[in-house]
Amino acid sequence: MALITPETLLSNFVEHNKTHVRNIVRENVIESDSVRLAAFVLDMFCMGMADVADEFGVPTYNYFTSGASMLGLMFDLQAKRDEEGHDVTELKDTGLEFSTPSFVNPRPAKVVPDVLLDKRAKMLLDLAKSFRETKGIIINSFTELESHGVEYLMSSNANIPPVFPVGPILNLSKAKNDSKTEEIMTWLNDQPESSVVFLCFGSMGSFSEIQVKEIAIALERSGHRFLWSLRRPQPEGKMEHPKEYENPEEVLPEGFIERTSSAGSIWCGVPIAAWPLYAEQQINAFQLVVELGIAAEIRIDYQSAMRQGNNNMTVAAEEIEDGIRRMMNDHEMRNKVKEMKEKSRLAVLDGGSSYGIYWTLHSPSKYLTCMHVCNFSL
Repeated sequence: MALITPETLLSNFVEHNKTHVRNIVRENVIESDSVRLAAFVLDMFCMGMADVADEFGVPTYNYFTSGASMLGLMFDLQAKRDEEGHDVTELKDTGLEFSTPSFVNPRPAKVVPDVLLDKRAKMLLDLAKSFRETKGIIINSFTELESHGVEYLMSSNANIPPVFPVGPILNLSKAKNDSKTEEIMTWLNDQPESSVVFLCFGSMGSFSEIQVKEIAIALERSGHRFLWSLRRPQPEGKMEHPKEYENPEEVLPEGFIERTSSAGSIWCGVPIAAWPLYAEQQINAFQLVVELGIAAEIRIDYQSAMRQGNNNMTVAAEEIEDGIRRMMNDHEMRNKVKEMKEKSRLAVLDGGSSYGIYWTLHSPSKYLTCMHVCNFSL
């Protein structure tokens, strides 16, 4: 019996839930006297729900959670495939650099996410094609951060629907107040300002035992205080979130904890040492390091398994230590991050770029006739 692919599973999931969505909208919105349906706002992987929006006679908007430059890259690769007849998968595993209108600098093919250059590219590029059929695209970015990319997407040359950069959109609610969180925050509050390295690689980020030891050696040599979210690698052949180690000492160098125990980024004005592992993290890292100069590089120019969040290569302790030191000691980079922090906060205030675009999106005379939208995501 053939295994179902993740792409087919996703498509089937959306198709299966159309009836449920249709019923919910009819019962809670259409038959309501207090609210009027204006549009569907769909997650990029749920664009199949546009059929339901059509049935209700309302437009569809796409909510694209990545940035303007990444969106421009997807459109560019989709146009190369459909309008110029190029096989974009031929770029995979090459040392070629290529230009995209939404980026300032040419970038190596090796920093383009795997999923855009392998057999899964068809699904992602088909999604990009479906974005062109929407009423507009809402992106989680702001003009001051990606001025070049936003300017291109808003130009007539892009040949796409209106784009609305309304970010940064963040969940600023406080973390759960448990004993572990309290212990961590108490320790952090006792440290000197800007003295702690926080290691976190996302919910799917994990490393082999060999790589964990290299990271530990780099941390110890750097001499900086640190807070490390350490996860087990996923079981081979399985798709699941990596779990925490019950006993981290089983993979760390002998005596590491004893020797070192004394010892969100743009919004908070915190510099980053970029080490992308999966999804569009490589493109984000390229932007932060090369385009904006607000991050130090550890390693950004290799391909990694998007779904697994791990890879077969090992980054040496020396390379990691060098990235940590540059992140902690580069004062020019730190000043740039602080400047971008202020711009990000001004963007969402009254009179800011994202604030203005948000209200343009909801303007009765232009796009939405009321505030109610439906957002569906996995």
